[in-house]
Amino acid sequence: MNQFERAFTPEAMAEAWEIFQRDFPQGLWDTVYVTFVATFFAIVIGLPLGMLIVAGDEKGIRPLPAPLMKALNVIINLLRSVPFLILIVMVIPLTRVIVGTSVGTTASIVPLVIAAFPFVARLVESSLREVSPNIIEMAQSMGATPMQILLRVMLPEAVPSLITNFTLAITTILGYTAMSGAIGGGGLGKIAIMVGYNRYKYAVLYLAVIVLVILVQVMQSFGTWLARKCDKRLKH
Repeated sequence: MNQFERAFTPEAMAEAWEIFQRDFPQGLWDTVYVTFVATFFAIVIGLPLGMLIVAGDEKGIRPLPAPLMKALNVIINLLRSVPFLILIVMVIPLTRVIVGTSVGTTASIVPLVIAAFPFVARLVESSLREVSPNIIEMAQSMGATPMQILLRVMLPEAVPSLITNFTLAITTILGYTAMSGAIGGGGLGKIAIMVGYNRYKYAVLYLAVIVLVILVQVMQSFGTWLARKCDKRLKH
């Protein structure tokens, strides 16, 4: 009998259902809590960083020194290139300083934010660069300052794209939360790995995957709907 067949025997399914009723509500809450908190802080850091990258570019609305911009881009690229599981281990000292422990649901927020904010910064950069140069030039000709152009012109114009990209970010962070369960993080990832995989309860593993897939679909559908509602081009 192979792994798949063992997972769906009547005994395995009954045990999985018991674990589902007992552990999954808390696991689901932990996953949602960590995902939204980490996404919030990633946006708080990544949004102004992405705005700075666009505005401070050589051809941006407020060019900054080239060495500074180059160093900023290198740091972002370096953080994005580190695999998440390795990053969790690397930032354990920082996690202990901020949270007081490196294990548990709340502790996983720190590496999640560090992994996600460079990604969010690049997404913001991409969204802002989609804004028509004609609109920016019009705002400049009317005497708007760089900060006014960013906050009152570029950000409002980029809202649909930003919502789409933030939806991508939150679903990516959700996937990271599952990986964090491998080394002490909480949530559905912990249940899937610690209970489902390590204890050979494969039905539990598959149930956790199904719940994660449903979560991603719900978030993606809501983000797509919200982006369409905010897109002025679809209202005419």
